[in-house]
Parts: sequence; structure tokens; C-alpha cells
Amino acid sequence: MSGIFYGQCVSTCKELRRIERRFALLTSRLARPFMPKKSAETMGNDQGNRRVQFILRIAIAAALGGFLFGYDTAVINGAVSSIQSTFNASAVNLGLAVSSALLGSAAGALGAGWLADGIGRRRSMWLAALLFVVSALGSALASRLIDLVAWRLIGGVAVGFASVLAPAYIAEISPAEMRGRTGSLQQLAIVLGIFIALLSDYLLVLATPDQNPMSPLGAMAAWRWMLMSEMVPAVIYGAMVLQIPESPRYLVQKGRIEQARLVICKTLGEPTQPVIDRIQFSLGNHEGSSIADLFSRRTLFLPIVWTGILLAMFQQFVGINVIFYYSSSLWKSVGFSTTDSLIITVITSVTNVVTTFLAILTIDRLGRRPLLLMGSVVITISLGLMSWAFAGAPIVNGAPALSGASSWVALISANVFVFAFGFSWGPVMWVLLGEMFNNRIRALALGLSATVNWLANFVISTTFPVFLESSGPSLAYGLYATAAAISFFFVLFMVRETKGRELEDMV
Repeated sequence: MSGIFYGQCVSTCKELRRIERRFALLTSRLARPFMPKKSAETMGNDQGNRRVQFILRIAIAAALGGFLFGYDTAVINGAVSSIQSTFNASAVNLGLAVSSALLGSAAGALGAGWLADGIGRRRSMWLAALLFVVSALGSALASRLIDLVAWRLIGGVAVGFASVLAPAYIAEISPAEMRGRTGSLQQLAIVLGIFIALLSDYLLVLATPDQNPMSPLGAMAAWRWMLMSEMVPAVIYGAMVLQIPESPRYLVQKGRIEQARLVICKTLGEPTQPVIDRIQFSLGNHEGSSIADLFSRRTLFLPIVWTGILLAMFQQFVGINVIFYYSSSLWKSVGFSTTDSLIITVITSVTNVVTTFLAILTIDRLGRRPLLLMGSVVITISLGLMSWAFAGAPIVNGAPALSGASSWVALISANVFVFAFGFSWGPVMWVLLGEMFNNRIRALALGLSATVNWLANFVISTTFPVFLESSGPSLAYGLYATAAAISFFFVLFMVRETKGRELEDMV
């Protein structure tokens, strides 16, 4: 048995090295769109390209936390019915098993800022990878429903860590002129994780019988393989995180100046001492930060912290996760079959991926505020049309039934909504949260904002079925449209542009 295990370890190490070589080749091909004009003008193309490749490589490694963020929240979908039958779970207990990860995410996000400031961004990301591995293994082998809830809760904590650490780290290692593009990799990784999780669930159902006699761990149901599959990206994430440098802002904060100087040389491409001086000035006389730094005597939180909190709230209050969590039911009400509804859901997730690429290409050219403002307008209109379409829909078998023009209005509007969210509020919020706070409070303020985001996600996801049962989806979509309209004025009057600004200039 030990020989078999040793052979598997050797094979895994070889596979990780092969993945690393392919990853280096991929980043060299992807670097061109990320190459800032400033770099091309001030240094040789070869040198600038190597620097951009390095930044892109470590940014993608950090963004793999976002991939696991999306993967973990979506992989449970394919296992829900099997979990219910395996453990004979009631609707309440099943809901707890599914939603426990969301509560863990809120807790993890709240603690991530403190952890990142305590042990560093890099070590915190590695800890998140470890928690992902432990959660995937424990969830797959759970013998009781309560055990599954506990393991899912641990996975949620890891998701909360990843939702904070990735945008903070990427912002701190990226030059100002390309920070929007690298920061958008977080959202791209999230939506790719959702898509791959849904795809892997489907493939595992096809390839794995409920009782697989060839399993080296013994006979195991397909749903357990779904949850265990998360170990693969988690191990890759942990291995890649070990090879990235620590954030120069964190290193300066801890007095490790020479180490910071080396990282600045590789990433920012500027004379190191002026950068170090700016970071030290932005930190003031504080060697570290505390939760008290986020508060104000007059307004409870600092104004910039309130801006981050409201950004995180509005991203969820437009109801994006309702589309992803309940889309199958929506398409069934429009008249599509169960199979067709699932296919449309996958297509919707692909649309989200494609539009995130659009954000990556435009965010550093147009800026953060214009994308948010355009997104708010289109989202308001599309959700308003969805509310109108469902307003007069008759209830058939407990669900609204659309026909004629209203069904097509709902179908097109929902996809326009996803498209608009994908190039605006989806990626831009994470970019802004990663860069809008000053060096002293960034990790803690980002953690608090991400916690609010997860709690808002939980509120919207749990209240939608109530709206659906009491008054149909029209009222819910109307409220989400109202939130989107308010978000336009919030961005217009409260959100400041961060395009091209150094992190040390944030106040």
C-alpha cells in the first residue's frame, strides 16, 4: 500500500511540474493584451514583456482562489438531490447543508483581513488552499448530514478567505496602469470556477455509476466524487501560491525592506526607494492595523469604508445570484423543458465568462465608474422588463407561466442582465475593493466589505422563494431593478475613480 501511495505522490509531483510548464507558456501568450503602453515606452519590449508575464503569472496564481470560490459554491448543485436521499434529509436540513458554506464565507471574509495583516497574504492564501482540500475530502466522506454541514462550513471559511485575499494581493503587486485588468482576473476565475463545477458534475454523473467498484477508496457514490473533485484545483492552488512572492506593501509594513525591494523591482518596474518611501508615508506611524481604524466617531465607519460596504451590498441587491440559483425554474416557467432549462443555465454561465473578458479589455481604458454606471442603467432596464413580463403571468401548478411576447421579453432581458453584470458590477466591484482603501486599512476594510457581500447574497437567495410563493417573481425583480437604479446615483455621487492612481494615493 505504501508503495502505491509513493507512486501516486511521484506521479502527482510530475503532473504539477507539467502544469507549471504549460502555465508559463500560457502566460507568455496572454501577456500581450496586458502590456501597458507606459511600459513599452519606458523600457525595452523584451524586458517589459517579461515583467508583465511575471505579474500575470502571480496574479493568476492568486486568482485561483477565486476559481475555488466559484467552484465550491457551484459544485454542490449537482449533489443536492443525492444528498437528500442519502441522508433522508428534510427540506430545512438540506437547506442548511447547502447554505452553510455561505455563512462560513461571511465568517471567513471577516477574519481574512486580520489574518492577512498578521501572517501575510501569501501564507493566508496557502491556508485557504489547505482548508479547501480538507473540506473537499471531509465532505466527500461524510457519514452523517451534520458532518457534511461542518465540512461545508470549513469550505465556506476558505471561500471567504479567497474572496478577500485575491483582490487585495493582486492590487498590491500590480502597476497602476494595468491593475484593473489583473484585478478583473478574480471575477473571471470565479465565473470559470462556476462553469467548470457545473460541467464536472455533469461529466461525473455520466462517467461514474452510483456505486463505483473501481474506486481506490472503495465503493463511492457519484455525488461524493463531485465534492471530492474540488481537491484537484485546491492542490494546484496551494502549489502555485508557494511560488509567488509576498506583497511588497505587507513586507514594508513588517519592516522587511530588502525583501520588499526585490518584489518591487520585479513587479512595479520603478526605482525601489521612492516606492518604499510612499508606502511608509501611507502607513504613517502605524506598524499594523486594527479594527478600530475602520471606525469614525461621527459616522460609525469611515466614509470610504461605507462606500466599500455599499458597493458590496448593491452588487448582490441587483439579484444576480437569483438568476444563477433559480434560473432553471425561470426557464421552465417560460415553457422550456427540464433538459433545455439546464442547457440554457450553462449557456448563461458561458455568457458571464465571455463578458468578463470584455471587462478585462476595457476597465483600464474606460475606468471603473463608467463601467459601473453603464451596468446600472442596463441592469435597471432589463430587470424592469422582467418585472413587467411576469406582472400579469397566470399561476399554473404553483409557478408563473409565460406565453407569447412576454416569454421572449423575460428570456432576452435575463440574458441582457447577465451580460451587463458580467462587464460591470461583477468584476469592477472586486477591483475597486482591492484598490480603493489605503495601505493601512486595506485588508480589514476589504474583509468587512466582502462579509457584507456574502450576507447580502444570503439574504437575497433566501428571500426570493418567499417572494415567488407570495406574489410571484414580478415584485422581486421590481425591487432588484429599484436597487440597480439607486446604485447608479450611488456610483455617480459617492464612488471615486481609481483608474491610474497609485495605491499610496488612496485616502
